[in-house]
Amino acid sequence: MASPATVALPRSGSKTESYVDNKRKEDVRQSNILSARTVADTVRTSLGPRGMDKMIATSSGDVIITNDGATILNKMEVLQPAAKMLVELSKSQDSAAGDGTTTVVVIAGALLRQCLSLLSHGIHPTVISDSLHKAALKAVDVLTAMAVPVELSDRESLIKSASTSLNSKVVSQYSSLLAPLAVDSVLSVVDPEKPDIVDLRDIKIVKKLGGTVDDTELVKGLVFDKKVSHASGGLTRMENAKIAVIQFQISPPKTDIEQSIVVSDYAQMDRILKEERQYILGMIKKIKTTGCNVLLIQKSILRDAVTDLSLHYLAKAKILVVKDVERDEIEFITKTLNCLPIANIEHFRAEKLGYADLVEELPVGDGKIVKITGIKDMGRTTTVLVRGSNQLVLDEAERSLHDALCVVRCLVSKRFLIAGGGAPEIELSRQLGAWAKVLHGMEGYCVKSFAEALEVIPYTLAENAGLNPIAIVTELRNRHAQGEINAGINVRKGQITNILEENVVQPLLVSTSAITLATECVRMILKIDDIVTVR
Repeated sequence: MASPATVALPRSGSKTESYVDNKRKEDVRQSNILSARTVADTVRTSLGPRGMDKMIATSSGDVIITNDGATILNKMEVLQPAAKMLVELSKSQDSAAGDGTTTVVVIAGALLRQCLSLLSHGIHPTVISDSLHKAALKAVDVLTAMAVPVELSDRESLIKSASTSLNSKVVSQYSSLLAPLAVDSVLSVVDPEKPDIVDLRDIKIVKKLGGTVDDTELVKGLVFDKKVSHASGGLTRMENAKIAVIQFQISPPKTDIEQSIVVSDYAQMDRILKEERQYILGMIKKIKTTGCNVLLIQKSILRDAVTDLSLHYLAKAKILVVKDVERDEIEFITKTLNCLPIANIEHFRAEKLGYADLVEELPVGDGKIVKITGIKDMGRTTTVLVRGSNQLVLDEAERSLHDALCVVRCLVSKRFLIAGGGAPEIELSRQLGAWAKVLHGMEGYCVKSFAEALEVIPYTLAENAGLNPIAIVTELRNRHAQGEINAGINVRKGQITNILEENVVQPLLVSTSAITLATECVRMILKIDDIVTVR
């Protein structure tokens, strides 16, 4: 029975009884739950390999086509505070696991729907919240028991899980190319001394328009999405390169404060130009004496990093120049080349240089790139050159590749695989349903609702694939009741098969973090009973 709207409570200190209104609290909770569910329903259609894509038009006129839950929610301008929590939820799943960003929001939406029904039966929010917490802990135990251990040396299994992640993306037809590429790039940056940690910043993704996604390649070395400086016949290819990364400017010095120098006659003018020339020549001689023949010059804000005059002298000295290197790339470059950045010409020494077999400029699509290969004592980094026929495909390929890299990273940090295709959710639903019968009172009732909510994943997978969701989910329950734990929905064949044999697998971390994060978010929304706006 629903709780009465007004309850008489004798207020201490007053002689008469006064009424405290509880209706507002229920309304706030209900509006929170409804707005959060609306957000969940928005991304629900893009779940799974047969999910739909969303076209997002930004206020600046850009268009994004994606079915990555985190990207969709990130770009949506959500105003309601509780709905914003679901946007944050998908972000935290993205940083924790990298994949399953749509799943986590859909599960949260289904849990909220069940909570609304429990609240309308008069169960207290705190009771529901505690029961959800217990159910989530039990769910993680069930998932861990279902998981299959995997070794990093088993490249096939890693590729299977990466391609499962890619199959639900816009670029799914290229999963056979991108999955091995993601696995190889993560394995090449794993440090044997810290085998559980992968820093995805060590994998640089360079996007270049032109060609198709098929032309995407893994580069053992460095790639710059810019041209070599061609001024006054600069070099475009250098073998046996000695590379310096410099953070100072090869240009005449400026005064520290804004000043204008007035020159009255030509003799003084000549002297200034001569001094400039001597200054630049002096710097280039110091660079040349160390044997350096490739310069990577950091972008400068205060004054030009290089002038036409210095480029002319550098070309004469047979030094290849790549200018305008971004500041935030410096760390990656120095780690890859195993060299030190040089901040001042006085510190320019041979031991700070990096060595590579070849630095060359290559035409790619309608532009050019600089490629450095054969690096001596290369750091544990790698570069992926992503190609695409247009900007939309290129951006989506990069997002999909990032998800695949995150999936492999999950497997490196927690080496267990679990079946996909709605199998773990139905198994959880079955086992939690059985466990709910053992529990007493309200708790059992709440856990049963939690178990029912998890069926939303297989239901949505079937619905998005154009199958009959009720028939499929009933059949799936039946199979799991007979003990087939790995039975799941095969959307390609439109029937239920053993998902592990079909190679549809995902890391355990993706499923466990989805359930714990979704439960945490729902518990937080349940406990809010008022929204206070402050100016």
